[in-house]
Amino acid sequence: MSPQILEKVDNIIDKYNKDSSVLIGMLQDIQQECKYLPKEALLHLKNKLRVPLPQIYAVATFYKAFSLRPRGKHFIQVCLGTACHVRGAPKILEEIERKLSIKSGETTEDLNFTLETVNCLGACALGPLMVVDGKYFGKMTPGKAGKILKRYRNK
Repeated sequence: MSPQILEKVDNIIDKYNKDSSVLIGMLQDIQQECKYLPKEALLHLKNKLRVPLPQIYAVATFYKAFSLRPRGKHFIQVCLGTACHVRGAPKILEEIERKLSIKSGETTEDLNFTLETVNCLGACALGPLMVVDGKYFGKMTPGKAGKILKRYRNK
């Protein structure tokens, strides 16, 4: 891991006054900085805070918001909850997987996109629903999904 990243991790630790009780906040900041939680950053955190590594991994793997693998520049979520499912969400997911040549839970080789499915996004009336970088796209169709991907591919 680069010295710049370790320096950023040190700054995050200092920001929280080396208080291990705010581990979640530190992990959020590290992920914000690196787009995921690199092993080297977690080891550095363990050494600086003197917290057992299994405790750090327990927190990092408990919350779905954290990722131990690199995520793409753009984060796509497709809702497969009941309302979205019956309105065609599986076809939308298939189209996105085909266009990006990845499956749900994977990241494109160029680190441009990460695709995940969720059970509900809380906007059932808009289903089927796709979210890209926090922006909701409702009443989705496979064709619309392809156009949205094309827009984000160029960003």
